[in-house]
Amino acid sequence: MEEKIKAIKAWLGTGSINIFGLPMSGKDTQGIRLAEAIGGKFLSSGLIIRAMEENTKKSYSDKGALIPTNVFYEWVLPYFERRDLFDYPLILSSIGRWYGEEDAVMTAAASGGHEIKAVILLNISEADAETRFDVAKTLGDRGDRADDKDIEIFRTRLEEFRTKTAPVLQHYKELGLLININGDQTRDAVFAELVEKLYAKTLESLS
Repeated sequence: MEEKIKAIKAWLGTGSINIFGLPMSGKDTQGIRLAEAIGGKFLSSGLIIRAMEENTKKSYSDKGALIPTNVFYEWVLPYFERRDLFDYPLILSSIGRWYGEEDAVMTAAASGGHEIKAVILLNISEADAETRFDVAKTLGDRGDRADDKDIEIFRTRLEEFRTKTAPVLQHYKELGLLININGDQTRDAVFAELVEKLYAKTLESLS
């Protein structure tokens, strides 16, 4: 696996990989692990938005809905131009979840030297997502997140993915960027499949 990760890193350069999936699919877990493996930086739209909501005392996501596109552009897209990220590849967690935002994301990423070279979809069912939510609530390992307050808010997040994010993924598929990963595995197995398919993408791009 180490040699494959080295090849992926060389192919990616300072480009970026955007990881999507239903809530509880493991986007941040796998994204952080991949970023560490390739010596990159990890950016999560959820983390950025929650931090900005705290700083501005404005609340958009507490009911489970996606934030307005204009707010997303203002808060998240400037990260692609940050000088402290300039020399690093970026692993993104769901940057641009609302259909139509993906074009602006790709433009901003390319302008900042972080061209999106692959998009990962961690596939789990909505039933599995709800089961994982129940387990996480029992364990108390999600922190005090307003958008994870109760199951109805969580179901709103599932509906937002189904109606607003699924078309984003279809667009990435049409562009030949989408890579499907079985998210219903152990964390190590998910990461192994992710590396294998990114390596295949690397070879395909170089051929």
